[in-house]
Amino acid sequence: MISVTSKSIDYAGKNLVSCGCSSNANTGRSYAAPTVNGGTHAIQGIPTGLDLKSYSETPISPSKLFEVVADDLQTLNKNLQSIVGAENPVLMSAAEQIFSAGGKRMRPALVFLVSRATAELLGLKDLTVKHRRLAEIIEMIHTASLIHDDVLDESDLRRGKETVHQMFGTRVAVLAGDFMFAQSSWYLANLENIEVIKLISQVIKDFASGEIKQASSLFDCDVELDEYLIKSYYKTASLIAASTKGAAIFSGADRNITEKMFEYGKNLGLSFQVVDDILDFTQSAEQLGKPAGTDLAKGNLTAPVIFALEKEPKLRDIIESEFSETSSLDEAIKLVKSCGGIERAQELAKEKADLAIQSLQCLPPSIFRLALEDMVAYNLQRIA
Repeated sequence: MISVTSKSIDYAGKNLVSCGCSSNANTGRSYAAPTVNGGTHAIQGIPTGLDLKSYSETPISPSKLFEVVADDLQTLNKNLQSIVGAENPVLMSAAEQIFSAGGKRMRPALVFLVSRATAELLGLKDLTVKHRRLAEIIEMIHTASLIHDDVLDESDLRRGKETVHQMFGTRVAVLAGDFMFAQSSWYLANLENIEVIKLISQVIKDFASGEIKQASSLFDCDVELDEYLIKSYYKTASLIAASTKGAAIFSGADRNITEKMFEYGKNLGLSFQVVDDILDFTQSAEQLGKPAGTDLAKGNLTAPVIFALEKEPKLRDIIESEFSETSSLDEAIKLVKSCGGIERAQELAKEKADLAIQSLQCLPPSIFRLALEDMVAYNLQRIA
């Protein structure tokens, strides 16, 4: 059962403490000098009040961010097609549409980074087959969820490209998503680790719970921040938390470390969702790859709106009218921006980012831990 406050999302009954571990473990593998930059210092460098402009002086490139696991990601890309199943050409074409739509492979990259960071801690010389299979399963589940999300949201574009249901029709899109969920579940069962099976199975349940919560609260101006955070956990953070914890489990890490990796993934995922919701108001349609203000137009009230509603009664009237008047959506967007909704959402994103960074302190220093820290920093840079 999840107990949520506006400060954090925690599992009831758990008292997670820092593992206090330290190690100079070295796997003997050689790498070029780390190309990631900023790390924990970049986060700590943001003063109270979130002056994100000063924080953007050393931009972090996504391609550089994952450079230390580039070989792992290349292998994953080669394996995805055979895993999805070449015997289903229509379904494979549908999946390929989204595999090739410009995604950063963030979730499998996090699996590889945590796998290698915890493997170093425990003296493992390389990743196991289970580490690699977990990354592939996570990407399949994520892809299936995107296909279904686009059907439910009636979205025409995903990362600037036509969505699967636009290209192949709703029937094929639903079947493609179902097939990928089923295929990932089969591979998951074959990992033969009951803890990881339960962990990932819960994620698939969380997806459905998140969609139901969202659908039942459209245009509801009484929605609270707690409810938003729960929905965001179900829809986004649950999979990332399961990815990072599962990776640590397959490294043989103890419970303190696996729980810290769960906390890292959870808070990174929440921070990412808040940032995405901010960008829906601050970026152009070209930058977003979809129309700006899409969530608000459909009645999905996110953190910037929830904060703005606390200060501007007129915004409630516009939203509850479901934007029935011409230009009312544009007016609502302006109110969200002028009432401090964006700034308070930025503070929330940084709060979750700080918690994510804290969870990494039990890992020994390494280029992989630095990349995990910079993943948090990169997310905040998107709103700098």
